[in-house]
Amino acid sequence: MAKRLFYGFLVVALALGAAETAGHFHWLAGVENTHYDIWHQAAGVRYRPEHVVIITIDEQTRQEHQDEPLVFWAPHFARVIEVLKQAGVRVIGLDFLFSVSAEAWLKKLDLPGGTSRTFDLELRKQLAAGKVVLAGGMTTDKEGISKVLLPIQDYYFSLPRQLDDVGLTNFYNDRDGVLRRFVTALPDAEGEIWPLFGPLLAQRAAGGDMPETASPLPYIGFAGPPGTFPRISFKRLLHPEAADGLHEALKDKVAIVALETKLQDIHLTPYARSFLHWVPQMMSGPEVHANIVETLLTGRAPKPAPAALRLALLVLALAASTYFFFHFSPWQGLGAGLLLILICLAAAYGLFLKGLILPVGGLELGIGLCFFGVLALRLTGEERTRQRLRQVFSRYVADEVVERIMASGKLPDLGGEALNVTVLFADIRNFTSISERLSAHEVVEMLNAYFSSICEPILEYGGTVDKFIGDAVMAVFGAPAPQADHARRAVSTALAMAFRAEEFQVKMAERFSGKGLPEFHIGIGLHSGEAVVGNIGSPKRLEYTAIGDTVNIASRLESLTKELGWTIIASHETIIAAGPGVLTGGRRESRLKGRQETVLVHEVTGLE
Repeated sequence: MAKRLFYGFLVVALALGAAETAGHFHWLAGVENTHYDIWHQAAGVRYRPEHVVIITIDEQTRQEHQDEPLVFWAPHFARVIEVLKQAGVRVIGLDFLFSVSAEAWLKKLDLPGGTSRTFDLELRKQLAAGKVVLAGGMTTDKEGISKVLLPIQDYYFSLPRQLDDVGLTNFYNDRDGVLRRFVTALPDAEGEIWPLFGPLLAQRAAGGDMPETASPLPYIGFAGPPGTFPRISFKRLLHPEAADGLHEALKDKVAIVALETKLQDIHLTPYARSFLHWVPQMMSGPEVHANIVETLLTGRAPKPAPAALRLALLVLALAASTYFFFHFSPWQGLGAGLLLILICLAAAYGLFLKGLILPVGGLELGIGLCFFGVLALRLTGEERTRQRLRQVFSRYVADEVVERIMASGKLPDLGGEALNVTVLFADIRNFTSISERLSAHEVVEMLNAYFSSICEPILEYGGTVDKFIGDAVMAVFGAPAPQADHARRAVSTALAMAFRAEEFQVKMAERFSGKGLPEFHIGIGLHSGEAVVGNIGSPKRLEYTAIGDTVNIASRLESLTKELGWTIIASHETIIAAGPGVLTGGRRESRLKGRQETVLVHEVTGLE
């Protein structure tokens, strides 16, 4: 037991070290990301957005103004911004990079009437009135130098804070290209820090203070799959009566105005993974910004589970799995390990719904290592045990009995244990007379042939050849491999041995004709009860055998066959234990040598 505890502790310690090392060096990042994405897909819509609404330039809007290039939409943008402000929005984010204006194009045409100087006037007035954030971007040239792309000067010069009201629309991608986390700002080549579009909108909505995050790379607390955020058509806000009925939907909200198409500005998020029946979905850039804003304003960024909780669960799972692997068969242990992993995955999913991220890749790795570690120990240990058992039992039992002992999961106690068994004794009748008429060499030849013949049924029915005592053989059924039907096996063996003895009589008559030998017969005694079975003897001479009153009674019953003239005598206990179908002849109460009490015995004649 102490040895198993030591090996179990060693397996857990090594698996724990491997899991922690893999987690520290992010070797299991792909596994963790897979689970993280699956949690999102399984959860569906996690909460209804409270702070952001998307004003989308949808297909209906574009069809209505299909003859107008977007560069000439400045009056439309001015109208929408005005309606949004009237509805009470906190801040408006224009998710467009205005790299050119209509006025610049018209100026090249040199149209009369000053149109080239007033076409964007209404939009510039709305920008100057505040509550608007424009979009910029950061790109990298061939030399790897970052460059900031800004809106045209006429627009950002109109903003109250000018460049401080411009946010970059860049996203942070994990190594697999999926958006799971975000940054609040990026440095350019000169080291100047530029705020990101979503965090800047959240800062403006919060009154000027950037909401705090738990880490430099906080997770995006996605509200749900693509389409979760409410959307209002840009077209609807262009009509004079647009403000009517929108006050409740827009008041105190962050409005992100953007063009959403199925081919442009779409990104991989946790919802883009294909798993089971879930269809992968791409998320538009404006909705990613909306999720970032919502995360910052609600504080719903998922956080790593406390280290103490993670470590405690890992140690508990490894210890439990190791216990199962040691005490169950390999296939049962594998099933228990998989069930334990499913339980841990369910716990991780439950914590995810509470906003906590529990790494499970290291846990799965650790349980797998525990399984293979215990399996290796069991294979080497069982091979040694199997070899030892073969050395002890190979002379007495069939190989399949040894395999059954190993498969049972409970090895015999070679130091001795009390078991319910049936003991069989078989002796040759008139052996003294036979041996007197044969030479010593012929006696040995006869005994070897006889024992080879009658021991086959013992092994065939799963018995153990305990010992040979002169011309007698002792067999035990029910040890070392436990057998619920040991009594019936013993009865079947006795009947087979009696049949073999009849055949042997013919062989004796042929081999030793003219020797005047008496007819060859045997007597068999059977008794069932409790006996102590184990290695018994001195340190220099140990023998696996059974001792006790059960053995003594079986031996006395074999001797009683001479007096009664029966071939097979079984005690009443054996007849009862053997079950129905045992055919009997004579029956009597007999007093055995060395015993005060009588024993009820039966003559066994057959088995149905």
